[in-house]
Amino acid sequence: MSRQQQVTEVFVELADTLVDDFDVIEFLQRLSARCVTLLDVSAAGILLADPHDRLQIIAASDENTRLLELFALQHDQGPCVECYARGTARLDIDLAGPSMLEQWPQFTRRAREAGFASAHALPLRLRQHVVGALNLFHTESTVLGSENSALAQALADIATIGILQQRTLEQSQTERSQLQAALTSRVVIEQAKGVIAERWGTSPDRAFTSIRSYARAHQLQISELARRIVTGEVPGLLMPANG
Repeated sequence: MSRQQQVTEVFVELADTLVDDFDVIEFLQRLSARCVTLLDVSAAGILLADPHDRLQIIAASDENTRLLELFALQHDQGPCVECYARGTARLDIDLAGPSMLEQWPQFTRRAREAGFASAHALPLRLRQHVVGALNLFHTESTVLGSENSALAQALADIATIGILQQRTLEQSQTERSQLQAALTSRVVIEQAKGVIAERWGTSPDRAFTSIRSYARAHQLQISELARRIVTGEVPGLLMPANG
């Protein structure tokens, strides 16, 4: 599939968010995976601000990246934190450079341990209102480039539209409730991943793949299936994905 076709598919997926009952977690998870492919990066993560303006991880292309993002939030360091606070992109960050250890010591060490050499962060925004950040990582020291930078910001803007479902920002209470619902669902999904990973002796990534596949096959939202797993309501058909 060509890059143009893949970009077109992203916009088709965005159109699905305009219906009343769409799965925001699944949409953002797909989008994080699309970012890896379209932008030729090693990993991607999407973070949203909760009603108290605290960033929370909502989607990641893999478990390693999710844990790194959690670490960044715990230490209030890294490109995602700065990008959200300033509302501007931080591109071509050389994590191997000595200055990064001075600027973000804990985050930089953890990112290096995770195998990442460079990073980029772009704001999730609608007009001038920032609701989160899109983070991209490379395992090699490299620049994103002007074309990929423009596409990355477009994908970040798409994520924002999907989250807010094109509702006006003047409806602040509705916006906050949408974001909080998504963040709450993500907590339950992480619990379900742990249940499946422990039950079948598999990795969190494979557990999440299994949950997503089962949800699609049975026309369930991921958050609803996760709730059933956590409460013990899920049928015994759920098995870890092969691979």
